[in-house]
Amino acid sequence: QVQLVESGGGLVQAGESLRLSCAASGHTFSSYFMHWFRQAPGKEREFVAAISWSSGRTTYVGSVKGRFTISRDNAKNTVYLQMNNLKPEDTAVYYCAADPLFNPSPSGIDYWGQGTQVTVSS
Repeated sequence: QVQLVESGGGLVQAGESLRLSCAASGHTFSSYFMHWFRQAPGKEREFVAAISWSSGRTTYVGSVKGRFTISRDNAKNTVYLQMNNLKPEDTAVYYCAADPLFNPSPSGIDYWGQGTQVTVSS
């Protein structure tokens, strides 16, 4: 049974940091791309960042470049999203997702986590 379990969300003030974690189990993800998406109230789910589990190559949406860092720990089967200098517009539910291909569109993604809430106050 495939499981992606996010943790690390919370309420912070603008300018502060959070680190999200995504623990993966039940499948061999070594050839997968791991993604982070987010969905704010009333908005569509959007791509945030992705990392190739095998090569470590990363991709980011423009609005988070220089502030967010995606990484993975192969030994722990865990992917992280370090979020620095958070802004109120980063407020959303953040989802971990896994797919054999790099896929910045939410449609067609193979596996999703349940999401974790990030709230940034001004």
